[in-house]
Amino acid sequence: MSGPPVVDYTATSARPHWSALPEALRTALAVALGTEIAQAGPPVGSGFTGGFAAPLTLADGREIFVKAAHESQHPYTAYQREAELVPRLPSTIHVPRIIATAHATELADPVTKGRWFAVAADRISGRMPGLPWTPEDFATVTATCESMAAALTPSPYADLEPFTAQIESRDFPRRRPAEILAGEEPLPDGFQPWLPARLRELQDLVDLYPTALAGDSAVHCDIRPDNLLIDQDNTCWTLDWNWLCLGPAWFDWVGLLPLAHRDGIDTFAALEASPLTSAVRAEDLDCYAATIAVYMLHKLDAPPPPGCTPEIRRHQRLYAWAFLDWLAIRREWA
Repeated sequence: MSGPPVVDYTATSARPHWSALPEALRTALAVALGTEIAQAGPPVGSGFTGGFAAPLTLADGREIFVKAAHESQHPYTAYQREAELVPRLPSTIHVPRIIATAHATELADPVTKGRWFAVAADRISGRMPGLPWTPEDFATVTATCESMAAALTPSPYADLEPFTAQIESRDFPRRRPAEILAGEEPLPDGFQPWLPARLRELQDLVDLYPTALAGDSAVHCDIRPDNLLIDQDNTCWTLDWNWLCLGPAWFDWVGLLPLAHRDGIDTFAALEASPLTSAVRAEDLDCYAATIAVYMLHKLDAPPPPGCTPEIRRHQRLYAWAFLDWLAIRREWA
């Protein structure tokens, strides 16, 4: 394969229907909500996991959105983390309100046996931006990211791990360009022809992370189009807050720029205009782009993690390509 894939972010997951969840969990959730579930909508197609995620209509007329997962799946802890963090977010941030949570243990059915967790939130009727990016949606999301950064700087949480600590973990491939140069790891196929000649510079940029990516802001750490919804009032809502960590205030917004640039948005003018980045060193932004690109190059051809769909690897390839392209323009590599 050569070049970036096309990824339809509305159809990247494979999720069960409401009827497939164990009765014990469905009952526990109804008790927590104080009313019966009258109707379940189809699961959403976004995301990369097999966790349940769908709108429900309650007997009292409320419309909610529920996510649920078995203990063997990654979303099991992610959904619990989100249920813990979202109620503590500043009120100025537009995020669906958590309504209820439910735990249940299935003992009888061998297919669904084990512990389950569900979290219910307000249902937001909206559309995903970035399909493709338009100047209007980009402006709306930019304003949202600027407002979020102001509300989350300094972090209102006392227990967040710095993003730099995640880079230092054994699972983060921060030395991958150097390993490729040393012949210890293969160069992934299908990327830009100039990449082999820029691996040393790419590694040098990643190595700036201890200072370039340090910060005291709480950052979402996974802002992408399928974690955003724009409603009919042009309000942008942010979803999936389970990856919250500490980083620079510009972190979340800059992560949107490479793909927006591919859609024709002048992201370099936006960098100069935004209060988030107008005074940030170019090397710090380039360190971020290099770090994300290197992370996305990792395990591209491996089977997806347990509970994830193969689309996560296509997403990685697209992001690696887009971040490398954006970096190449900034640094005149090609």
